[in-house]
Amino acid sequence: MAKIIHKSAIVSKKAKIGSNVEIGPFCIVGDGVELKKGTKLVSHVTVEGGTEIGENCTIYPFASIGFPPQDLKYKDEKTGLKIGDNNIIREYVSIHRASVGGDGFTTVGDNNFLTAYVHIAHDCKLGNNIVIASATALAGHVLVEDFAYIGGVTAIHQFTRIGTHSMVGGFSGIGQDIPPYTIASGSRAKLYGLNVIGLKRRGFSEETINDLKKAYKILFREKRTLKEALKKIKAELPQTEPINHLVEFIEKNKRGICR
Repeated sequence: MAKIIHKSAIVSKKAKIGSNVEIGPFCIVGDGVELKKGTKLVSHVTVEGGTEIGENCTIYPFASIGFPPQDLKYKDEKTGLKIGDNNIIREYVSIHRASVGGDGFTTVGDNNFLTAYVHIAHDCKLGNNIVIASATALAGHVLVEDFAYIGGVTAIHQFTRIGTHSMVGGFSGIGQDIPPYTIASGSRAKLYGLNVIGLKRRGFSEETINDLKKAYKILFREKRTLKEALKKIKAELPQTEPINHLVEFIEKNKRGICR
């Protein structure tokens, strides 16, 4: 199937358009954009230069992709946005290209679902299989790990990290890192335990979940400093991949850990 470009769309001759791409009515595709095979811009989508969008993505009306960052330090330096494969990007989503304070790229991985009015700011790093519900805003340099779920109307402070397989409740304010495998919620978010149902749905064994429960108890229920808690976890719990990732995530925190 050849690419389909609606007669009302404006597509730069300097854009790279793959096979089976569909560009619907009133879309604008700028210089230097790359749309890989099977991707569809439904209608009224604008994609700015320096943006690479992977295969089989669907982008819905009035999404704004790859525009300059909302960063007063930005002076039109050459930066970019990379979006992976099989992403669904719904109405009015905005994803900005990077500023100059990181590696030069905002990145979104594969198989993500960004629902209406989500904002992804400059230099954010999103992994794979993430769901972000409507009207959630990620400030600059936010990291979201694989399989995270973020509820609607949530605000996430710049440089904050959201751990893998975690769940953030709607209407939350996130100012500190959310550890992997946990549930957090609230206007000044706090933890509410492990995301046990999510872990079971994703095939984690009972043994692994029990180990994570023990780690959670040591970290957040026993009256220990983080340093003391991590030392105990390393000494007493099996060094499985989930436990090691949890420990490493907490050791690398810079904004503090949500408690």
